[in-house]
Amino acid sequence: MAETKAKDAVALLKQDHRTVEDLFAQFEKAGGDGRKQKLATQICLELSIHAKIEEEIFYPACEGKVEEDLLKEAYVEHDGAKLLIAQIMAGEPSDEFYDAKVTVLQEQIEHHVEEEEKRLEGLFAQARKAGLDMDALGEQLEARKEELTAEYKSDGIPPPQLTAMDEVGG
Repeated sequence: MAETKAKDAVALLKQDHRTVEDLFAQFEKAGGDGRKQKLATQICLELSIHAKIEEEIFYPACEGKVEEDLLKEAYVEHDGAKLLIAQIMAGEPSDEFYDAKVTVLQEQIEHHVEEEEKRLEGLFAQARKAGLDMDALGEQLEARKEELTAEYKSDGIPPPQLTAMDEVGG
């Protein structure tokens, strides 16, 4: 990467949000099952990596510096998304509820993004106000994202690791 200035943490996470929004828009317009499956897999990959880097690096850095309830909600929202991602990855576009699961995932993610990006009281705004070193966090997030991207592309998306929810019967 020939970038001279690394993105700060919030810019990097927001870029992930825009990438996924674009993929969801493409999924909505997609016609064939093959195209839908490819897009759904890409959405699941992007979201799995994004959730992992937020949970490993960004959220712990926010502990004690942002509204506790907001952080707890973010973990629960991630868990809900992870469960849907696992079901989407296990399914295929011909399944009865496949499109509905992708749509509900999209709605959950849109809500989650709004909670993080709200101008004044959102998680990102609170983290900035708290004076977190966004450049250092951005570097950590970027490096971990590259590792996970390579790992998940070669080994597949791992089963969900839930933070705030208990696994229900399989």
